[in-house]
Amino acid sequence: MTLKHESNTTSKVLMELKNLSKSFDGHQAVRHVDLKIYEGEIFALLGGSGCGKSTLLRMLSGFELPTEGSILFAGEDIAKVPPYKRPFNMMFQSYALFPHMTVEANVAYGLKQDKMKKADIDARVSEMLKLVHMEEYRKRKPDQLSGGQRQRVALARSLAKKPRLLLLDEPMGALDKKLRGEMQLELVDIIKQVGVTCVMVTHDQEEAMTMADRIAVMQAGEILQIGSPHDIYEYPNCRFVADFIGTVNLFDGTIADEEPAFVVIDVPNLAAPIYIDHGISGPGGNRRVNIAIRPEKVRMSATPPEEKYNWGKGIIDDLAYLGQHSIYHILLPDNQFVQVTQTNDNRRERPFELEQEIYLHWTPDACVVLEE
Repeated sequence: MTLKHESNTTSKVLMELKNLSKSFDGHQAVRHVDLKIYEGEIFALLGGSGCGKSTLLRMLSGFELPTEGSILFAGEDIAKVPPYKRPFNMMFQSYALFPHMTVEANVAYGLKQDKMKKADIDARVSEMLKLVHMEEYRKRKPDQLSGGQRQRVALARSLAKKPRLLLLDEPMGALDKKLRGEMQLELVDIIKQVGVTCVMVTHDQEEAMTMADRIAVMQAGEILQIGSPHDIYEYPNCRFVADFIGTVNLFDGTIADEEPAFVVIDVPNLAAPIYIDHGISGPGGNRRVNIAIRPEKVRMSATPPEEKYNWGKGIIDDLAYLGQHSIYHILLPDNQFVQVTQTNDNRRERPFELEQEIYLHWTPDACVVLEE
């Protein structure tokens, strides 16, 4: 199994988008996107419905022509090159398998269209079916397969022609949650074995975090942030990204003291100011900012902390026991809720109960400052 995010990514750029835009009837679906895709990486376009990610993928595949900008592949602008002339292949959310064909005939279809010799086709089909562990199902038809098996067949067909770029459109969208989790890792392993560069579109944050080497978060046709799953989660560059990726507690505050090595922020609904152990960029003065704190970085105690900074007080309004961890919803005095995730690392009785007064605290490096 390939280790997560230990990719074959090199510094060599395979594809570069420059000022890429697409408009439909005066509405700009994609706005001036600049992006580099590196050889060997799995790159995810992540965002909600209508953010422009699928339109961007369709421009990469050739199914949509850009209104403006260029798509450079291996240094050549292919923005107007038709799909069948691009060395890409696309796996659709529906898998688009031919229902009247067997598994092996589906995988062989593109090779036959390319007039490959029968012996070479047979060898390549066998190689692909072995890769996706579907050799024993080669004579079955799609309606005789499970969702996960159909996905493997679609992947085998997409890889059979040895594309230089694999495009995935919501690859796990048709699978149930448990199977989706299993297939994410299997799909990454297969892609890394083959060594193909991959661009995937998804609305599922967990899917992007699990599968991708790098993620681009999109909103309203624009890319807001590009980075590794770790960077996107731990160091979001704006409120939207912080709120969209995972779960986050957001506070409004005003900078009270700022130095190159630290910053102190007054937050009206907390019992103590927030202290962050590094400086932040931006204009000086008592400006307003947002502070983001992930639920797993907040600690709870029944007694007030001794520290001068980084704590608050509230009441446990709700809690959910989820086996591996519990989620607490803490109601602050001004009616704001704070979510806390706590690992259930032993079988003792729950240390905290509903309606209990509780103190929250966190370390100076747990917060991220987001400029308004």
